[in-house]
Amino acid sequence: QVQLVESGGGLVETGGSLRLSCVGSGFDRTEDYVIGWFHQAPGKGRVGISSISTKEGRIYYRESVKGRFTISRDAAKDTVFLQMDKLTPEDTGTYYCASGFLTIRSFAMRRETDFPYWGQGIQVTVSS
Repeated sequence: QVQLVESGGGLVETGGSLRLSCVGSGFDRTEDYVIGWFHQAPGKGRVGISSISTKEGRIYYRESVKGRFTISRDAAKDTVFLQMDKLTPEDTGTYYCASGFLTIRSFAMRRETDFPYWGQGIQVTVSS
């Protein structure tokens, strides 16, 4: 059973930076997974913003975070990072790390249902 634990959230001013971490465990080493970050703004649904495949490290970014967020991984430690720069109040919300088997659809983070494994979520607040 895959388990995911996020860390690194907090309060930051507009224009500031935060780095989120997601430590995973329980992966089947014969499979290729995608690990992604979802953002849930207050009162809204979750939106996939960035993903990375576990074997080849292929990367996807939602348009709204391109040039500001950087996803990376430490494959040896089953850890994925999300470096968030130039933060704005619109980035406020809960960030979830999620994982599923790699497919074209899961890589592009089109549906939450492609991700059976989820972390508990972590709060990010960007003050204006």
